[in-house]
Amino acid sequence: MLDKREVAAFFDRLAPSWDEICSHDPGKISTILDYAGIEAGISVLDVACGTGVLFPYYLARDVKQITGVDISPKMIQQAAAKFADPRIRLLCADIETMAWDELFDCCVIYSAWPHFGRPESVIAGLAKSLRPGGRLTVAHSESREAINGRHREHAAAVSVPLVPPEELAALLAPFFTVDTAFANEEIYVVSGVRQ
Repeated sequence: MLDKREVAAFFDRLAPSWDEICSHDPGKISTILDYAGIEAGISVLDVACGTGVLFPYYLARDVKQITGVDISPKMIQQAAAKFADPRIRLLCADIETMAWDELFDCCVIYSAWPHFGRPESVIAGLAKSLRPGGRLTVAHSESREAINGRHREHAAAVSVPLVPPEELAALLAPFFTVDTAFANEEIYVVSGVRQ
């Protein structure tokens, strides 16, 4: 079980330099957002949004609203400093304990899944945050092997191994009809529609 305070502290330390130390391939992100169903006029819940890496890509697709949630206060501060668009709302919170008074069209967890120690709890909670027919997508723009190797080396105390996509798809199955589950040397995507 991961200690959420340790996870938050780890990302607080990295937040000021996050955008410099992490690179993201626009082509891969575009592919991920295609699988995630990101299109004009929808509302998006971006879980573990960090500094808002995906926000420019959502805005380019003319989404109606972005709600970015992260457990790290400093990541949220960095995102707030970068974006003033009224379509973006930022919350520093633990997604497992959030109760929503609204339902979202899509939820994206990008480049963050190994930092959730209780995946079943996260999935069940996110299912309640999506409208029926809404889509949950967990994705990485690297191979599973690369992600697990980096986490073993630099973030072992605040991450768990990224499981094969078929295993994650099985965890989603009680709540979602999974129509995408694959990983290769370039990308990892599991996505499904709320039942």
